[in-house]
Amino acid sequence: MPRPLARRALALVALSTLGLAACSGGDGLPESQGSNYIEGDGTVVQFPPAERREPVEFTGTTVDGDTVDLADHRGKVVVLNTWFAGCGPCRSEAPDLQAVWEEYSGRNVQFLGINTYDSADIAASFQRRFGLTYPSVLDKDSGAAMLALRTYSPQATPTTLVLDTEGRVAARASGIVDDSTLSGMLDDAGADPAPAEAPAEAPAEAPA
Repeated sequence: MPRPLARRALALVALSTLGLAACSGGDGLPESQGSNYIEGDGTVVQFPPAERREPVEFTGTTVDGDTVDLADHRGKVVVLNTWFAGCGPCRSEAPDLQAVWEEYSGRNVQFLGINTYDSADIAASFQRRFGLTYPSVLDKDSGAAMLALRTYSPQATPTTLVLDTEGRVAARASGIVDDSTLSGMLDDAGADPAPAEAPAEAPAEAPA
C-alpha cells in the first residue's frame, strides 16, 4: 500500500500555512488564491513499484507556445508540479523547485509545471519573477493534465507528482515540497546519481 513519507512532514504543513501570506504586490502578479483555492496538507506519499498504476499520459501547450507530449519523456524521472500565479505556497516553493531542477540538470530528470488557472502572459510573468527555467503547460482551458492525474487528487495547489522512468506515479506531495524532500522523491523514483567529481590533481613537484 502507499506509504506516507514522514520526513519533514510537520515542517511542510507549517510552511504551507505560512505560504498563504507569501503573495506580495508590486510584481504585476495576482495576490490572492481565489475562492476555489484548496490548500495541501503537507502529506507526502510514496507508491511501491508493484502498486504503481498505468503510465500518465497527456499533451499540452507550454507558456511559450510549444507542444509537450508527456510520453516523449519515457525513460526519465518526471516532476509534475501544479501551480498558479496567485497561489502563495506556489511562490514559497518556487525557489526550491528551481534549485532541484538545476541540481539534477544533465541527469535523467525532467520538470514540467502545470498551470491550472492563468493566461500565458501572467504565467510567463511568474516564471520570470522566480527565475523558473523548466517548462509549464497551460491547463486551464483543456484540463487534459488534471484529467489525466485525477486518480491522484491533484486539486490541492501546489501538488507535486514524481513519475518513474515508465511514466507511473511514484510519489505525491500535497502542498509545499522543499528541496531535500523533492530530491529524496527523485532518487527513490530512479533518478541517476550525481556524477562523481574528478579527483584533484596532485601539485607538481618542484625540480631538485
